Amino acid sequence: MSTLDGSIVNIALPTISQTLSLTLSESQWIVSIYLMTICMAILFFGKLGDIYGKINIFKYGAIIFIIGSFFCGLSHSLFFLLFSRFIQAIGASMTMANSQGIVTEIFPPKERGKALGIIGTFVSLGSIAGPSLGGIILSSLGWEYIFWINIPIGVIAIPLAWRLLPADRIMAKNKIDIPGSLLFALSILLLFAALLLGQQIGYTNRWIIISFIFGIISFIIFIIFETKSASPMLHLAIFKNSLFSISIFCGFLVFVVNFCFNILAPFYTQSILHLSPLQAGYLLMLFPITMAIVAPLSGSLSDKIGGQIITFFGLLLLVAAQIGLTFLHENSSLINVALLIILSGASSGLFQSPNNSLVMSTVPKQQLGIAGSINSLVRNLGMIVGISLATSTLFSVMSEKSGYRVTALISDRPDIFLDGMHVVFIGSSILCLLAASLTGWRWFSSLKMEKRQQKKAS
Repeated sequence: MSTLDGSIVNIALPTISQTLSLTLSESQWIVSIYLMTICMAILFFGKLGDIYGKINIFKYGAIIFIIGSFFCGLSHSLFFLLFSRFIQAIGASMTMANSQGIVTEIFPPKERGKALGIIGTFVSLGSIAGPSLGGIILSSLGWEYIFWINIPIGVIAIPLAWRLLPADRIMAKNKIDIPGSLLFALSILLLFAALLLGQQIGYTNRWIIISFIFGIISFIIFIIFETKSASPMLHLAIFKNSLFSISIFCGFLVFVVNFCFNILAPFYTQSILHLSPLQAGYLLMLFPITMAIVAPLSGSLSDKIGGQIITFFGLLLLVAAQIGLTFLHENSSLINVALLIILSGASSGLFQSPNNSLVMSTVPKQQLGIAGSINSLVRNLGMIVGISLATSTLFSVMSEKSGYRVTALISDRPDIFLDGMHVVFIGSSILCLLAASLTGWRWFSSLKMEKRQQKKAS
C-alpha cells in the first residue's frame, strides 16, 4: 500500500486538477510531497526502529498511513490534500523503513534471502502498478477512492499485525541522531522544493538558486557530521563496497526512468490518445502484469546462473523500450503502445529481483537492515527525481516551442507536448544506457575476479 500510493495518484491527476482547479505544475505536488516526505523521514524512522523496536514502529506507522488515506479522500482543497498526503507519507515511511529489518530479524539465514526477494518484488510492483490500478478505480468510482481503497485493506492488516507479528527481539541502546536527521531532512526539502518550484517560477530565480545552494551545503554538512557521529543515522562505510554501491545506483537510475514514464503516460494516453481513465488503466496495467510474471522467473533464474548477467540484459531491453517510446505520436496504434509497455515491464522485471538480491547479498549479514533502509530510500529518491526530471524537461521544451513559459498542457497543441515527451524519453534512454554500462562493467569485473581466484586455487 505504501509504495502503491507513491504512483497510484498519477493517473488521477487530470481529474483531480479539474476538480480542484489546479494547473499541471500544482498537481505534481500531490505526488511529490508524498515521496519527498518519505525521503526526509525514512532514515530517521529506521533509526527509531532500531531503538524502540522495528515491529512497534511498523504497526503504528500502518495506523498513521490509514488515517492519512482517510483524510486524503475528504480533501476539497489543494492545501488540505497536501497536508493529508504528508500524514500518509509519515506512516508510509515508518513501515518502509522497518519492513526489511523485520524480515532480517525474524527469518533464519536460509530463508531470509527468499523473504527479502518476495518483499522486493511486491515493492516494485506497488510502485509500478499505481497508474493502471488507479485508472480502473477512477473509472468506476471517484478519485477519492484512490486513497480510500487503503482503508479496508488496513482494517484487515493492522489487527493481523498485532496478532501475528512477534515482540521485537532486538532493541539497540543507541541515541537518536537528531542533528543528522534534521540536516538530512533539510537538505532533501531544500533540494527538491527548488526542483519543483523552479518549474513554476524558473530556475534562474534567485530564491531557487539560494535553495539549491543551501540544500547542497546542508547535505555536505550532514555527510561530515555522520562521519564523526558515534551513533550515525546513516552508516556511510557501507558504500565502500563497490558492488553494493553500483547495484544501488543502477536501481536508482531504473526507478528514475520508470517514473519518467509513469508521470507522462497518463497524460499521453488520456490527453493525446484520448483514452478514458478506464481504457488508460487497462493499457498501463500491462506493465505490472508483465513484471509480475517475469520478476519471479528472473529471481529463480538468477539463483542458477547469477544475477549480474540477467540485470545486464534486462537493462539492455529497457534501453530498447525507452528508445521505442521516443517514436510515439498522436496517431500511434494501441498495439505499438502496448508492446512497448510490455517490453518495459518485462525488462524491469528482469532487472529488479536479481538486483535486489545483489544489493542484499553484497553486504555482511549484520548490515542487512542498513542495506534495506538505504534501498528503500534510494527507491523513493528515484521516484521523485524521475518526476522532477520528466516534468522539468517537459515544461522547458514546451516553453521553448511555444515562445512563452508553460506550466500546463496546451489543449490545442498536442505537438508541443509530444516534443517535450520525446526529449524526456531520449534522456531516460541515456540513463538506461549508463546503468547498463555500469552493470556490464560490474559483471565483467566479477568474471575476471573469478578467473583470478581459480588460477590461484589451481
